[in-house]
Amino acid sequence: MISDYRFTKQAVKDVSRLPKTYQRKILKKLDFFVKSGEPLKYVKKMVDSELGEYRFRIGDYRVIFDVEASFLKILTIGHRREVYR
Repeated sequence: MISDYRFTKQAVKDVSRLPKTYQRKILKKLDFFVKSGEPLKYVKKMVDSELGEYRFRIGDYRVIFDVEASFLKILTIGHRREVYR
């Protein structure tokens, strides 16, 4: 069961570059997904798993992550038109 999430250094940089309102929105939504008990029911599997295995859609932003043991490993966060490049 997934009970937490952790950011990579790249993800921390990505979040810090966003406006404060989006930072709060993304963190609040990640908390919601994890506390739901089944965060993987809200995801889309990535076609190209080179970036990561899964993604969350949070407004115009995408959170790319992998699942490791009992936590989500957040790899990158970005605007939908830039994150897949």
